Amino acid sequence: MPHVAVIGMGRMGAAMARRLAEAGFELTLWNRTSATARSVADDIGAQVASTAEEAAASAEIVLASLADDAAVTETHLGAEGVLAGASPGSVVIETSTVDPRTITELGPRYTERGAHLLDSPVSGSVALVEQGALTAMVGGEADALDRVRPILDALTKAVYHLGPNGTGATMKLAVNSLVHATNLAISEALLLAERAGVERSKAYEVFANSAAASPFLLYKRVAFERPEETPVAFSVDLMQKDLDLILTLAERVGLPMAQLGTTSDVTGVAVSAGFGDRDMSSLATLLREGMAASGPDHQPENGAPT
Repeated sequence: MPHVAVIGMGRMGAAMARRLAEAGFELTLWNRTSATARSVADDIGAQVASTAEEAAASAEIVLASLADDAAVTETHLGAEGVLAGASPGSVVIETSTVDPRTITELGPRYTERGAHLLDSPVSGSVALVEQGALTAMVGGEADALDRVRPILDALTKAVYHLGPNGTGATMKLAVNSLVHATNLAISEALLLAERAGVERSKAYEVFANSAAASPFLLYKRVAFERPEETPVAFSVDLMQKDLDLILTLAERVGLPMAQLGTTSDVTGVAVSAGFGDRDMSSLATLLREGMAASGPDHQPENGAPT
């Protein structure tokens, strides 16, 4: 099995490292906060690198899971970054949710070193990582994808090769536009049923067995029914980051997205109301407490089309 470096020990990165360790891969971990990497490494029997460059140099395949575009750019291109440690023939799998332009700017830098970059963001939660049931959306060279299939097979139930660098990142934004709109739609529909006299869990039971049922609706059930008992799986802050990326892409391609604009407005209200570190399902709590977004004619602050 190839040696794998895992870069970034957030919720998803740490979960992927654990899953790969269980599958028998030898791992080297790196995180900007070294104590976090050490904690995960001690738990799964992995090595820890002092820099991203050192981690990349130790491995044939690098898998990165980072917070945002700034973190991706710094971690890859910094003086002690992944690019500096990438060897000819190595493959870097970037799973972060970022602007497709970030990927298309990084790709040629790896090509110059004789290495390969795949943008392979994933759809799914930590629970799906643990089950090896993520969905991967991949942009990049087919030969490079073939080389990393064993790693992706350990993490996913489905892998889609969509085209050149940037197409995976684009598809992830398209998927997340659906996820975030669904999250708000569930919040509104659940509150509508509650306020009209239907008990919450009964309303959700009907949702789960209706034409509106979806994997997202099903696996977020506990979060919506009993929010006080549910740990954070995906925060409102990260929702807002995604929505900003999606609106930027929509503006770039000249596509008005009215529903997405409304979702972004409500999410912005949630962040302003102190919900940023809470789970995305807390939009239902926001609405329950009476803090709704502005009306349908409101224009998002970033000026993106609605």
